[in-house]
Amino acid sequence: MTRPYIKKLSFTLLDSITDKDPVVQEQVCSAICSLGEAQPGETLRACEEYLRQHDKLAHPYRTKVLRAMETVLSSHIHELDKDTAGIVILLASSEMTKTKELDCDWQQAASSVLVAVGKRFINQVMEEVLSRFQPGVLPHSSVLHTLASLSVSNAFGMVPFLPSILSTMLPMLGMAKQDALRVVFCCALQHFSESTLEYLANLDQAPDPTVRKDTFAADIFGAYDILFHQWLPSRDAKLRLAVVAALGPMSHLLPSEKLEEQLPKLLPAVLGLYKKHAETFLISKSLGQILEAAVSVGSRTLEVQLDALLVALHAQICVPVESSSPLVMNSQKEVLRCFTVLACCSPDRLLAFLLPRLDTSNERLRVGTLQILRHIINSAAAQMEIKKPFILSSMRLPLLDTNNKVKRAVVQVISAMAHHGYLEQPGGEVMVDYIVQQCALPLEELEKPSPDAEDLAADSVRAVSIRTLYLVSTTVDRMNSVLWPYLLEFLIPVRFTAALTPLCRSLVHLALKRQEAGADDSLVQYNLNANLPSPFAMTTRLLAVSCKPYVGDGRGAASLRLLKVMHRSIHPLLGQRWETTMPVLLEYLDEHTEETLSLKDWEEKLLVFLRDTLAVVSDNTWICQLSQEMCRQLPSYNGTPQEKNFLYKCIGTTLGAASSKDVVRKHLRELLETARYQEEAEQEGLASCCGICAIVHLEDTLAQLEDFVRSDVFRKSVGIFSIFKDRSEHEVERMKSCLILCYGHVAAQAPHELVLAKVESDILRCMFQCFNTKVLGIKVETKDPALKLCFVQSLCMVCQAMCSSAQASSFQFSRKAELVTQMVEFIRAEPPDCLRTPIRKKAMLACTYLVNLEPVLEEQAQADVIHSCLHSVMALPPETEGEDGTCQEPLYLDTVCALEDLLISLLRRNMTPQGLQIIIEHLSPWIKSPRGHERARALGLAACLLQFFLEHLHVSTLVPFHNLGLLVGLFAPRCADTWLTTRQEAVVCVHSLLYLQLGYEGFSQDHRDDVVEQLLTLKDGLVNPDTTILFHTCHSIAQVIAKRLPSDQLISLLLTMFESLGDPDKNCSRASTVMINCLLKERGNVLMEKVPEIVSVLRAKLRDTQEEHILPAAQHSVYLLASQHCEAVVSSLLGSPLPFDSHICALWRALAVEPSLTTQVLELLLEKMSRDVPFKESRAFLLGSTADRVATLLPLAATCALYEVLSAPSSGTVVLELYPQLFAALLLRVSCTVGVQLPRNLQGKERRSTSPAKPARNLDPCSSAVDALQALLLRGGSQDVLRCVELEGGWELLRTSAGHEDGVAQLASSMAKYAGPRLPLVMKALVSTQSSVYEIQRVTSTAFLAELLSSNVVNDLMLLEPLLDNLIARLKDSSASVRRLVLRGLANIASGSPDKVQAHGPQLLTAMVGGLDDGDEPHSLVALEAMVGLARLLDLVEPWDLRVVLLHTTIRIRPFFDSEKVEFRTASIRLFGHLNKACHGDCEDVFLEQVVGGLVPLLLHLRDPQASVASACKFALCMCVPHLECAELATAFHKYLQEGRSVHFGEFLNSTCKHLMHHFPDLLGRLVSTNLFYFKSSWDDVRAAAPMFTGFLVLHAEPEQKPQVDLEQLIAALQLLLKDPVPEVREKAAETLGRLVKFA
Repeated sequence: MTRPYIKKLSFTLLDSITDKDPVVQEQVCSAICSLGEAQPGETLRACEEYLRQHDKLAHPYRTKVLRAMETVLSSHIHELDKDTAGIVILLASSEMTKTKELDCDWQQAASSVLVAVGKRFINQVMEEVLSRFQPGVLPHSSVLHTLASLSVSNAFGMVPFLPSILSTMLPMLGMAKQDALRVVFCCALQHFSESTLEYLANLDQAPDPTVRKDTFAADIFGAYDILFHQWLPSRDAKLRLAVVAALGPMSHLLPSEKLEEQLPKLLPAVLGLYKKHAETFLISKSLGQILEAAVSVGSRTLEVQLDALLVALHAQICVPVESSSPLVMNSQKEVLRCFTVLACCSPDRLLAFLLPRLDTSNERLRVGTLQILRHIINSAAAQMEIKKPFILSSMRLPLLDTNNKVKRAVVQVISAMAHHGYLEQPGGEVMVDYIVQQCALPLEELEKPSPDAEDLAADSVRAVSIRTLYLVSTTVDRMNSVLWPYLLEFLIPVRFTAALTPLCRSLVHLALKRQEAGADDSLVQYNLNANLPSPFAMTTRLLAVSCKPYVGDGRGAASLRLLKVMHRSIHPLLGQRWETTMPVLLEYLDEHTEETLSLKDWEEKLLVFLRDTLAVVSDNTWICQLSQEMCRQLPSYNGTPQEKNFLYKCIGTTLGAASSKDVVRKHLRELLETARYQEEAEQEGLASCCGICAIVHLEDTLAQLEDFVRSDVFRKSVGIFSIFKDRSEHEVERMKSCLILCYGHVAAQAPHELVLAKVESDILRCMFQCFNTKVLGIKVETKDPALKLCFVQSLCMVCQAMCSSAQASSFQFSRKAELVTQMVEFIRAEPPDCLRTPIRKKAMLACTYLVNLEPVLEEQAQADVIHSCLHSVMALPPETEGEDGTCQEPLYLDTVCALEDLLISLLRRNMTPQGLQIIIEHLSPWIKSPRGHERARALGLAACLLQFFLEHLHVSTLVPFHNLGLLVGLFAPRCADTWLTTRQEAVVCVHSLLYLQLGYEGFSQDHRDDVVEQLLTLKDGLVNPDTTILFHTCHSIAQVIAKRLPSDQLISLLLTMFESLGDPDKNCSRASTVMINCLLKERGNVLMEKVPEIVSVLRAKLRDTQEEHILPAAQHSVYLLASQHCEAVVSSLLGSPLPFDSHICALWRALAVEPSLTTQVLELLLEKMSRDVPFKESRAFLLGSTADRVATLLPLAATCALYEVLSAPSSGTVVLELYPQLFAALLLRVSCTVGVQLPRNLQGKERRSTSPAKPARNLDPCSSAVDALQALLLRGGSQDVLRCVELEGGWELLRTSAGHEDGVAQLASSMAKYAGPRLPLVMKALVSTQSSVYEIQRVTSTAFLAELLSSNVVNDLMLLEPLLDNLIARLKDSSASVRRLVLRGLANIASGSPDKVQAHGPQLLTAMVGGLDDGDEPHSLVALEAMVGLARLLDLVEPWDLRVVLLHTTIRIRPFFDSEKVEFRTASIRLFGHLNKACHGDCEDVFLEQVVGGLVPLLLHLRDPQASVASACKFALCMCVPHLECAELATAFHKYLQEGRSVHFGEFLNSTCKHLMHHFPDLLGRLVSTNLFYFKSSWDDVRAAAPMFTGFLVLHAEPEQKPQVDLEQLIAALQLLLKDPVPEVREKAAETLGRLVKFA
């Protein structure tokens, strides 16, 4: 049985080898291999027979079958019997030689089969192959190829055959005339020679150790003669390459004398091929083998050929390489291998050839020569040992080459030299110099693209040099003595700055190695090398470059680490201290990046570190030497301003630690005389230096500055008539600026108590002396803005220092008024339309400090300061804003802050209501400005001033805040300003003013008033620019004001607000009316005497302003009229044209002012809305069988009016009374207007509405009804219902036919959740409408009532029973939609009242089962609803009640598993899962049969194209598995079928089938037959899963279960699937066929 069965399976699969899809073809081959894994012999025989019977099978498919056979043979060659091997050998031989035309893949596959068999049956294979390799007859090329492959795969088995093969082959060589055949002969000879050499090299393992090289010499030489003399000159390039590839290994087998004899001809011939071939790998490889063979026999011919060899090989290295492919790289390696051979045998001649070529100017030649030199230094180290000085001296010219490729090659040569001791020779330092120079190449130059920039940045000269330096420093121990301490010499020169990081890293490593080796305390012996930098030079350099720590790949950290390692050489006392301070600095750098690091903070940390270091040393001589070295290095940093600036600070710090005053003055004088004053950064640095020095040496610093001002150097520069004037006017101004800045820093840094005594006598006198120039005795003020800025900045520092002094309060500053006037002049001189310099900021800051000093400024002076400063800042153009709405100009922000500080300083001097009033009066014109940005700025300043005043308020006696009304009236209308910032600042101002009033009334400063605090919450309402919200918020603000404003301030507040009615900002004008009305309503009772005045002012303002004041009067009139004639007014308003304009809407809302009137209006509108039919049906002219529904006018108008009345806040009480009637009527109005259109006349009118009073809302009938319903909910206290439905999108659903039911359900759910107490009456109103003649109204009411049952509130309100009775009565409704909604409602009890399900179980189950059989339609939506509902109820009903309907339900839903509609598949499968979950007790046995029957569909539908179906299958399978009572299966299901996790279907199915076949082997036949049904499934994935399922079942079934399966039927079905249009299906079918070998 086995053989026919395997044959049938194999033939079935092989019939599909011609499938069009490559994936299916591969799966067929894989299946054949699977058969071969189980039955290798039978499978191979079947393949052989198939190929034999199908002679016409195309070559590509025969190739695939042969490849599959090769795979089986490779894995099971040791299981193969001799007979089968013979059959396979004959087949492969026949296939290989069937055609003389070359088909590489087909013949190669057949050859591979022979080679695979030959690994074990070499003799049989050779017998067959040699039978096709007869003397005198040219063999098939595949025969030669097979022989060559056999020699490679089985050298030990093949070599014994070679003598006879070679003897047969030699005569054939002369017969071969075709170049292609000659190529094959060459390849065979190459492999024969290589296998022979392998055999001879491993004779100890060979089966015949007597084999000698001489055995092959004669035949090989004979072959060599033909190949070299006859074939090598061929014009065919492939043949020439094949010949040269063979000659290489053949040369090792030639007799020594023959090789020596042939070399004079062989070498030139091989070298000549370089000119004929672009691909030179084979040539170079063969040449290397020939050279090795020649050297091995001690050939003297090489000496003669050496020059030609060197020239040719050198040219190969120097040839431009156009790609970095492996073939090109390997060719280069082979050429270098040739040089290694030559270096070992003729080192002198090789160097004599190479070294002169280093002097050439040709880039390629020089780079190639350097590459060869590096290679022989590494590969022929012994031969080059005595040549080191010669090689070193020859590098002189390459070191001068500026070409990047040459540089990189030189660096690589130096790296090789370092590893082999070259740099220890005299002159080795030059190589180290070169490496460091390349490390110091500037980065900006490397970034510029050059014509020959072919390399990536990572391979740049600098990068290679840095890697080389570090590698040599860390890994080549012999280089330690060369590099240390020599590398220290490169630290100080500025030209090596870019190399500092790699230098420091290498030096740190070298120093640590010396310390580990036990070097003496001082790592550097300065007395032995005068070129080494001193400790002071090293400290200065490393500290200066550390101020920019991330530049140059982390220069700061590298420098600090080197300093730490060198501590003993710097000073003996620093070791212990630096062990604690240095790691802190390094850790700080690690925690930050270049973007996050504050350079100011970092410099301060470095200065603290320096100060600490100087304190530890505490040696004046050492400190003075350090300061001298710092001054000496200063010019080196002219090109790096930041580092020079920092070095100035270091000098100041060092001088501060020096105890020698002469040294301090000497260095300060030198710095002042040599400074580059034209550099702004240097001015700042020198000034910082003087300031830091003055901390300790104030007297000396001031004296030296004054001496310099009096010196000839300075006088020469400033003398206007000096003949010897050697500096330009610009330079003179820069020098003055710097000196003024120096005085400022001195004042800021020096002890403040000492500064106070020196301010007027020394510091300010000298500052003015530098600032003002006298010409012919007349003071001339400078016009230079930089000098002015330095003066103002220094004055700020001086004044700040004065204010910070402890004696500042008692100090009388006589020049205060003069300086304030000077600052005001500076501010006035600034351009009013732009902000370019910080002069006005600095000047205001100086005024701020001056104001705080005694004596007090006069009132006029204060007014001038305030006016000038405000005008200077307020009048500036609007600043630019960022994406977040904030100002993006730092200078502007700083200037505003300076103005705030100045005004606060002035206010602090007069903390009274009058003082506050004075400053606010200056701000008032800006607060009322027509320009928004000016108002925003003014309000911001006012808010800050009021907040300061409030925080610092101290009331000793209860006094009135007499100007409160005026101030509140100024700020309150601005709460509606068009600028958001202005609005918010205005609220803050009012908030502060009301708390000031409370303070003056006697409340403590920490008192919090609940009413006033409401202003802060109202502030959020001002964010929205919507005017309705703004004015509502303003009304609330006015209410707060009204509650806390004293009565005597009310009239002044009202009069001020009346003035605001004419405000240029219309929002503020309208806000004034809102606030006035609110104030009159809240506090009008106290204005009896002032009413005439108020009315007079109001009338004047109404006359002057064109505002809509008639409308409120009209609203009042309508209200009065409707109070007497309600029905007539309502009828008249309903007759207004639709849509209602804003005036009519306002009039409707006026009718809701008084409750009794509102009740009448609402009842009338409800009656009008329900009296007429909601729509009329009309058919389009000529076309239409479909009727259009057109709204009737009266109900539409009544609906719109209802919305307006319900929108009025005052209608709330009445709405609560009529809530049930309104809700039911409006809900049903919504339902009967879904899809209803406007009449044609209204459609056109709505589109082209030209009324000046634009319609307030959309007139769409359904939207109007929805809006009215929303207004009802809002006014009836059901805001939560409104919000909830809105969040869930329910209102939009209500408007559409498709989503109407869902919208109603969301509304009902929200009502149950948030408006439960209203439900009894609402439900009563809706139940009375269920007999409506309109089906849509019955659907809507049923949907609402059904959804109520999903909430427990109906149970709490005892509505459950009436609701159930009502719904069950509707099961006989003629509308299927109503019946479906009834079932949904009954199922909702499971969610709303689960504890009541058992009581009504039989009734509920009967209704649901009845729903399954509803109507004759196979896919009834009622049946779908019944399945969904049953799934929800099953867990809650009594088991006995369930048992009655269980089997019927299961059988009824089973057809839906494979329904075309996804909803039915999902619902039925999920219900099946719930039935499993609910089934227990006696019904388990009854139900087990259903579980087994549903297993296959559920597993296969895991591959359902719909995710919901697959999810339902997961659930159902997890519920089914307990019935199977198999723990392993349950574990697998719960592992793979987790919800939300994707299923690896193949892995899961494999595991499932494994457990099924292990525990339920008898189910095999049933499962397979069920799967067969799904072989015809309409879903591709399911159709592919079914054969996969079958295959896994077979894979895990025991052979004895075979009788359960109808193999004939199964194989026939799989054969059909092999023709399926979907490739994946065919692939799975082929895979399963491969597994059927199990039943062989």
